[in-house]
Parts: sequence; structure tokens; C-alpha cells
Amino acid sequence: MTRHHVVDTAINAGCFANLVTALNVASLAEGLKAEGPFTVFAPTDEAFSKLPLGTVKALLENIPDLIKVLTYYVILDQKITAAEIGKTHSVTTSEGSTLTINTSDGVKVNDSNVVTPDVEADNGVFHIIDTVLIPESLGSI
Repeated sequence: MTRHHVVDTAINAGCFANLVTALNVASLAEGLKAEGPFTVFAPTDEAFSKLPLGTVKALLENIPDLIKVLTYYVILDQKITAAEIGKTHSVTTSEGSTLTINTSDGVKVNDSNVVTPDVEADNGVFHIIDTVLIPESLGSI
């Protein structure tokens, strides 16, 4: 039986080329194929296109910062569904920072809207977001 991990599910969705490329460049894609469970807040290619010109290229060339950005989207050892997100106000990422959850008008993770929740994978779930989130430790990029 073929397993569809978080990364494979993102590849098959067809709107995460930038995210998948970044995961591969940072050598994090294989880690997200592990048993999990994982929760990932996944920015689309459209979200990446909102970044200032040259930002993606600069991140792809600075692996330590790229890893910080990518691990800012991942919650380890938890599969947090949309229903469960509504019960919490924050989650701690594998990068070590906290994401603020606001459910007063839809679901927001920091400044990003969850546009599609609960995309299921065999080793977790991801929620599609409309903005690339940058950890505070990196300042503005």
C-alpha cells in the first residue's frame, strides 16, 4: 500500500512548488516522511509570490534561515485538526516559537488565514495558509 506522507500530499496538490523546493533544499523533506504525526501550516505558491522580490532566492541561499522559516510551520508529534485548533490560542512550533491562533473570524495563524483546513496525510495533517510566516527571530525578511 502506498503511503502519502505530508510532503507527498503537498506535491500531489500542485500548489506548493516553492514549499516543496525549500523543504528539499533544506534537507527537511525526508524528515516529514517519518511516522509523525505532524501538523503543518503550508503556504501556497501564491503566498510565496506576496514576498518582496528576491526573498525566496535569498532564503534558498541561506540554509540556516530557511530551516528556521520552514520549521516555523511544523508542529511535531501532534495531529491538530481544525476542530482542535479552535480550542487553543497558540501552538509551539518545531522551530521553538509560538504561533498565535485566532478563531474569531475564520481561522488565523499569526497574520495568515487558513484557507483550507484538514488536508489529510498518512502521517499527519496540513492546513493551507495564504501568507508566508516568518519567525520573529529573523525579523523582517
